[in-house]
Amino acid sequence: MRISSAGSAGIGERRVVPKLLRSLLLLLGVVLPLAGCGINNIPNYSEQAKAAWAQVLNQYQRRADLVPNLVQTVKGAANFETKTLQAVVDARSKVGQMQLPRLMVVVEQYPDLKANANFQTLQAQLEGTENRIAVARRDYIDAVRQYNTELKTFPGRIWAMLLYSSYKEMAQFTADEKAMTVPTVNFN
Repeated sequence: MRISSAGSAGIGERRVVPKLLRSLLLLLGVVLPLAGCGINNIPNYSEQAKAAWAQVLNQYQRRADLVPNLVQTVKGAANFETKTLQAVVDARSKVGQMQLPRLMVVVEQYPDLKANANFQTLQAQLEGTENRIAVARRDYIDAVRQYNTELKTFPGRIWAMLLYSSYKEMAQFTADEKAMTVPTVNFN
């Protein structure tokens, strides 16, 4: 029985892997599993929570910009309609006071008033704005919950100790006492 030279060379020889390649393989063997085990969750969740808070502030700004303008628009339309209606009533009164020698038929047509529709639109906009704020707050609360949970649970707790010691728990959204009262909309 004869062993070929190609087959015998592989049995006794040891292949030598260069140290650099071995180090690279070891590094990849450590880094690749870490990439999927949540090492980046803490900064990601922190940024999500910050972005969610920015959205809450965005909705507050939207409300501050929108509501006063809507109220003024509705007030202006209501004032215009009040003046128009008063002019129609005055004109009607004058026609009734006129004495004509012959019979005259007077047909009255009142203007199409839309103040009620404007008030309904304002009400819908106020409700929609408050709903947007509520959704933004809910999203912020959820983002903070996710971030804080990551800091307190495994493996996030380990990553926080090893790599992210400067990251601290975020405060949840809280409302002050004034927010517990319903705001009033004043048309005066």
